[in-house]
Amino acid sequence: MISIQDKTERIAQLTAIAENYVLKGLGDKNFESIPYHDEVSLRAPINQGGSEMPIVGKSNLRQKWWAPLPNLIGRVELMETYVNKSLTSVSVEFHCEIINPTCTLRIMDRFKIDHKGLIVEQENFFDPRRITNPE
Repeated sequence: MISIQDKTERIAQLTAIAENYVLKGLGDKNFESIPYHDEVSLRAPINQGGSEMPIVGKSNLRQKWWAPLPNLIGRVELMETYVNKSLTSVSVEFHCEIINPTCTLRIMDRFKIDHKGLIVEQENFFDPRRITNPE
């Protein structure tokens, strides 16, 4: 059984990871600030194969998913974080301004975090139509 202090510390850790992902990773355009595990798996609707085909590996994320982001992302606005009961996952709700095509995405990302505080799985949930079929 996990102690109340350990539970409180784990919740704080998970919350900080999600908040830093949005504010420092995406907001400051700093990939290195995101604590990805070397074998991380990312599912997103804008991946080449969609959410059904995850990108696996930190180096693949950097090359295939991250590379265009610094030039596409404007400002980000953190809304809320949510930690699951088993203290293994955290979700973060945020708004992400896209520069081209100009729009704001309403995003919910879910992260599975290992005991070392590394992101081992990530899934992005948002409606991609604003960027794939701009009006």
